[in-house]
Amino acid sequence: MSLPRGIRNNNPLNIRRTDKDQWKGMAEKQTDPTFCQFTSMEWGWRAAFCLLIRTYYSKYQLSTIRAIVSRWAPATENNTPEYIANVSHLSGIGPDEPLGDPSKVPSHWQLLAAAMAIQENGRHDLDLIALLRGWELCLNASFHFPTIT
Repeated sequence: MSLPRGIRNNNPLNIRRTDKDQWKGMAEKQTDPTFCQFTSMEWGWRAAFCLLIRTYYSKYQLSTIRAIVSRWAPATENNTPEYIANVSHLSGIGPDEPLGDPSKVPSHWQLLAAAMAIQENGRHDLDLIALLRGWELCLNASFHFPTIT
């Protein structure tokens, strides 16, 4: 049985490729025409956390599962209400419950990412050590968690 694409690409949230992509840990040769490929799962998790925190939380000021998933998995490509419901159920966090400041409630963001990865890849046997290493790599990415007011 073939592994899901996100697992094969070490890209647990299936981050799409763009011409601007310069993620740390990207595989030198990108053979998937649609999604980024990373050298290890830790680097894929790092990119996912950096994207969720830098872009979704900081730039767009999105702080609930509903808000984040609505932008991450738009209805033009996904069954967004089902995605939101599944991520909420898997994480144990209500769809409209604020996730909180990532520096103060990192577990909410880690649960969000893990649930999104299960939704994206259809697997419940994720490497949680790689997830935590990716979180640490993201923390060491020389940026500060902003406070949303």
